[in-house]
Amino acid sequence: MATSDSLEESFKCPICLDVYLKPTRVTCGHVFCEPCLQPYLPSASPKCPLCRTEFDPKKRAKAKDVDKKMSASKTVCPGCKKKLSFSKLRQHTASCSKVEKTAPPPVKFASSSKQPPGELVNRSTFQCPYCGLKNLDCADILRHCNAEHVGNKAPVVCPICASMPWGDSNYKSRDFLGHLNYRHKYEYATYVDFHEGEDEVLQKVLQASLEEH
Repeated sequence: MATSDSLEESFKCPICLDVYLKPTRVTCGHVFCEPCLQPYLPSASPKCPLCRTEFDPKKRAKAKDVDKKMSASKTVCPGCKKKLSFSKLRQHTASCSKVEKTAPPPVKFASSSKQPPGELVNRSTFQCPYCGLKNLDCADILRHCNAEHVGNKAPVVCPICASMPWGDSNYKSRDFLGHLNYRHKYEYATYVDFHEGEDEVLQKVLQASLEEH
């Protein structure tokens, strides 16, 4: 019998690394949250974020089989311990007052800057959120965490995202290594204008990955 943790892994969106919100399947067969797919759709030839196969946005469809399994599978709120279906988990944890006190909220980004105007922000070196090792650039922290902290499931704040104008230092990732390897394989400073929003920045970084491969 599948455990709640294994089921959560099977219902995890590869983009936001959280339980699916409106699971949507593209033509190659991969499933993502519908909101997570939105930044890809304006492209003339959008590619699947996982396999990089081109897909027709008009042919994407609700993943009814996944949605049905999520509705039938039960889990427990990490905050109030209420038993509910996976399909209702994200909506519930977003409003559950006990989640903020006892467990990290779903991964997300703030739409506006939390940094005081005019403050000089260090976006070139970071501190490991697990062990506190300092002065790591983006490539260094990627190598360090993959070498020293594989298997560490502790929820931590991403220091790279927290330094960005759209970042929020209060949000903790429940899968920091997965987030780090997906979002920060490339140096943000090489590709982005820090006045742009998080969605525009992510598109540019992903495009760099597509061009390299």
